[in-house]
Amino acid sequence: MSTIAETAHRGQARRGMRIDGWRWSGRIFLVFMLLYTALPMIWMLITSIKSGFAAMQFPPQWWPDQPTLASYQKLLDPQNSVGQDFLRFFWNSLFVSTATTILSVIVAVPAAYAFSRFTFPGRNFLFFAVLLRNMFPAVIFLVPLFILMRAIGLVNTHGSLVLTYLTFGLPLAIWLLKGFYDNIPVQLEQAARIDGATRFQAFFLIVMPLSAPGIIATAIYSFIGAWNEYIYAYTFLSKNEQLTLPVGIQRFFSENTTDFPGLMAASFLMSVPVVVLFLVLQRYFVRALTEGAVKH
Repeated sequence: MSTIAETAHRGQARRGMRIDGWRWSGRIFLVFMLLYTALPMIWMLITSIKSGFAAMQFPPQWWPDQPTLASYQKLLDPQNSVGQDFLRFFWNSLFVSTATTILSVIVAVPAAYAFSRFTFPGRNFLFFAVLLRNMFPAVIFLVPLFILMRAIGLVNTHGSLVLTYLTFGLPLAIWLLKGFYDNIPVQLEQAARIDGATRFQAFFLIVMPLSAPGIIATAIYSFIGAWNEYIYAYTFLSKNEQLTLPVGIQRFFSENTTDFPGLMAASFLMSVPVVVLFLVLQRYFVRALTEGAVKH
């Protein structure tokens, strides 16, 4: 009996070692991925507080002898031309991203609810047709969309970007919300209808609060996609007062030199709204992804 017990104990010890090995491998991998993603941001931040000469030194100076916030002061000062341009680009990006987010939610919420709750001819075909656009890279639609925007007079306007970003953001937004609505029991709506509520009231008072994490996740996705987009903004906009941040920060490049501290400071300030938005709302984003992916 003792031999059997010792053998079982050794087996459990080996399994424990294997589990610990996988656990530590996972931790090491997570640390590696954290460094992989954080180091570029750290280097960008360090470069932004260097002088122009220190930023060009080779071998690179990892920490400046005299850190300076001159690049940030220049960008945020509306009294100089660089600050005026940067703040204008920032406002343009904020306006386009916010408008895209609001319209995306307004359209995706009823569309996803219809796909989830109603049965109509061609329902499955239409749902998968919505996702068909995501099978192709965005650059394929560049010329057709430019011709369309020029025909309706939207070139060099923010409306062209909002409509384009809706074209690319709505498919995933509808798909994400549809999976979320599928997990909300229809019996809750039926109970509200029995109590005298209309279908709209049942949706607004019952389904909408329960689907808030999915709506917030959709809004985050739409905002980030519009905020970071470059190709269409570069193609559709040519007037300086209409440019968004991804296009506008290329003004730090010139034929003879590049203002690397200014470029890194602008890039860091551009990343702040997205990082803050995700950190504040990340629990809703994760909840929407998990609940929308599992059928109860």
